[in-house]
Amino acid sequence: MDWLKDHPEVRTIRVAAADLNGVARGKRIPARFASKVFTEGTRFPFSVMNLDIWGEDIEDSPLVFESGDEDGVLMPTERGFMPMPWLDAPTALLPIWMFHMDGRPYNGDPRQALAIVINRFKAKGLTPVVATELEFFLIDDSGAKPRVPPSPRSGKRRTGGETLSLRALDAFDSFFTALYDACEEMDIPADTAISEAGPGQFEINLMHQGDALKAADDTWLFKMLVKGVARRHGFAASFMAKPYDLWSGSGMHTHFSILDQNGDNIFNDGTAVGSDALRHAVAGCLSALPGSTLIFAPHKNSYDRLVPNAHAPTGIGWAYENRTAALRIPASGPVARRIEHRVAGGDVNPYLMIAALLGAALNGLEDKVAAPPPIVGNAYELALPQLPETWEAAIETFAACPQIKRIFTQEIIENFLMTKRQELHYMAELSDEEQSELYLDTV
Repeated sequence: MDWLKDHPEVRTIRVAAADLNGVARGKRIPARFASKVFTEGTRFPFSVMNLDIWGEDIEDSPLVFESGDEDGVLMPTERGFMPMPWLDAPTALLPIWMFHMDGRPYNGDPRQALAIVINRFKAKGLTPVVATELEFFLIDDSGAKPRVPPSPRSGKRRTGGETLSLRALDAFDSFFTALYDACEEMDIPADTAISEAGPGQFEINLMHQGDALKAADDTWLFKMLVKGVARRHGFAASFMAKPYDLWSGSGMHTHFSILDQNGDNIFNDGTAVGSDALRHAVAGCLSALPGSTLIFAPHKNSYDRLVPNAHAPTGIGWAYENRTAALRIPASGPVARRIEHRVAGGDVNPYLMIAALLGAALNGLEDKVAAPPPIVGNAYELALPQLPETWEAAIETFAACPQIKRIFTQEIIENFLMTKRQELHYMAELSDEEQSELYLDTV
């Protein structure tokens, strides 16, 4: 509450939690009543954490009519208040997460799912260190089809990709300046920005940190912020996996290492090869990849990105310093030895994605299974086991995957499956244009 006292100009707050699709669900509250959220929490139906991409209830879900659509209580996370600089009126955002009325964590909350995985690490005296890299497109969505917005500086539209182009960055300098200022206000550790291969496509890296929950919070909040700041500048920003047929899609690459109780990186053995623990973690991640593809590619549009020769992995393999592999061990000093996971799209729920990744790595550390040999060369040309190629296949692989059952509670698995099966059914009624319009803003 001290933050609000220091910001008397703030008259309203938003309380918000991430549902299974990563969509913010919440309420608007006058600032003078904010203290009640800290003492009593606020209430949502449990079913709100399990809505489909349209925001509709899941048909036949036990969370709706069978249980009387009962409430859970949502309490503030460790994050506390932060500004919402993309709104016109001074406003504060208060992230929240869900519990039962008796104080037990609600297992259908994706943030709670990540907390469960982190607690498994803590029980072993281990701490994951996580960083995310987010790609997104700036889009003019005012017409029938999405296209790159005109530069606020020149008024021109650059219709081609401009990888690592300073000109492309400078064309939207006012947007990026506002975005970085807002990241500082919200304590989001935004680092390097680059232009990417698609028209109006960019990537921003968030700094690594030893609090995986905060890393996921930062990623979720960053996506919300980018979309809001873009609208203030007259265009859209989208983390949709594949907004353009002819250009590569947007990914969310995640780097992680693991520290022991002494703060030492367990992936480091003083060599460029890395330790047995690194290879065990790799083995766990590879084993879980087929089943966790639905987490990393949760929407119909996601599978347009996961095609050969499109800068997104399709084969299940790992390599040193090779961006065609699903898991890459970047060149670095030994102390910074880490794994880069390259499968996920920008359209993921960061809490579920990081939980799936870290949970799979921990499974590998527990099982101590040897990783297969690292690949060499173009992964697209090798005879590797493949990720599920369709949304339908990913749903059924997720449902049957034993590794997923070790990472997530049965409740969140069942809720996610019901959500994706309902979306699969109703998405068939939409045209490609209607699907694109839906995903552009929601994911």
